Amino acid sequence: MASASSTFKFLSLLAALFAVAEMAISGDPDILSDFVAPLNLTTVDGAFFTFTGMRALVGAPPASAFKVSKASAAEFPALIGQSVSYAVLQFPAGTTNPPHTHPRSAELLFLVDGSLQVGFVDTTNKLFTQTLQTGDMFIFPKGLVHFQYNADSQNSALAFSAFGN
Repeated sequence: MASASSTFKFLSLLAALFAVAEMAISGDPDILSDFVAPLNLTTVDGAFFTFTGMRALVGAPPASAFKVSKASAAEFPALIGQSVSYAVLQFPAGTTNPPHTHPRSAELLFLVDGSLQVGFVDTTNKLFTQTLQTGDMFIFPKGLVHFQYNADSQNSALAFSAFGN
């Protein structure tokens, strides 16, 4: 017959395994269809899967203050259940995207034009920084405080950020 100590160890191990298994599967539930269309939508065609909100940026004058243009489920309903979103970040000379977090997603930043100083602080309070040049990419891990700063006093910077949320 098993001793009380052995039973306790077995039950502790079992509880730990259930806790780890639960952590490993946490997140947004998968959708049960190819995509989610709003109930009031009568016809789904290619237009439903097309976001035109970024057209306003093409050929527009540079932003006068830091500006984020985003395509998330709120602006682009075809993204509902797809676990992705996108943003265009415009940094006039000397502007900052102040410290912030994304608790449910990492951020992958692609610098299209200019230079940026970027960084994040990990859970041990270590600061990681980098100066990015046009064409560089940088990952901000999920849930960590991070920032972007255009230290150039003369030129703007333009970046695209992708999120898996």
